[in-house]
Amino acid sequence: MDKEPIDERERIEIELFLEALYRYYGVDFRNYVFPTIRRRIWYRIRAERLKSVSGLQEKVLHDRRIFNRLLNDFSINVTELFRDPDFFKAFRAAVVPQLKEYPFIRIWHAGCSTGEEAYSMAILLHEEGLLEKTRIYATDMNESVIEEAKLKSFPLERMHQYTRNYTLSGGTKTLNEYVSLSNGRVEFKPFLAEKITFAQHNLAVDESFNEFHVIICRNVMIYFNSGLQHRVHELFYQSLSLGGYLGLGQKESMAFTGFTDCYKELVYNEKLYRKIK
Repeated sequence: MDKEPIDERERIEIELFLEALYRYYGVDFRNYVFPTIRRRIWYRIRAERLKSVSGLQEKVLHDRRIFNRLLNDFSINVTELFRDPDFFKAFRAAVVPQLKEYPFIRIWHAGCSTGEEAYSMAILLHEEGLLEKTRIYATDMNESVIEEAKLKSFPLERMHQYTRNYTLSGGTKTLNEYVSLSNGRVEFKPFLAEKITFAQHNLAVDESFNEFHVIICRNVMIYFNSGLQHRVHELFYQSLSLGGYLGLGQKESMAFTGFTDCYKELVYNEKLYRKIK
């Protein structure tokens, strides 16, 4: 929680601001954790050299460029190739053997940011002989990070950390087999990229768009209040086939969602679940 007191007028201003964003731009932050969204609003107020929430609202509604900057502030674009390697190691051990029985596999990475997690999954599935029969859908609410993901590359300075993550995740080859150097950036090989579809999708307002065998949504819902978390869990439940797999982040939980009895935890402390009803 914020240590600074929040007076009623400021809370009303913020609520009206978020309502305006929803009504004018169609982005819904009304059910994000309030202290987090407040901090990010005030960061943008100061960055634009303004003095109030109402002042920012006027600027945002009349200048798309300022809205785009605010959207980037609101988006949590923290990702890595094979981030949290133990999760991918657990996925390889507990889920992959079951997926080998499927004739075709559809995977949804929700809140994919710049796409590294989706490429991680493509590499893992290639090593397990499953990529050819898989289609990966990677979505995020932020159009700018989706466009970055479509570049199919990442900065060279991240290569050392990504190589370490890959090894710790149980990689069976070397990361160099999946990338090449071009113009100072590291590019993923085309056979990985062609299996991934990137698209804009907002978990707060958009509906299901397919039935999936695997849904991965990690470190996204920690920024949602309980009502929005329930909404997203309902969306995932509707989108996941019976017997399908759901992967959450370390700080996220199935508890108190109303769907606890619908899943079985597969790997203790790795937040991997299987839909059982």
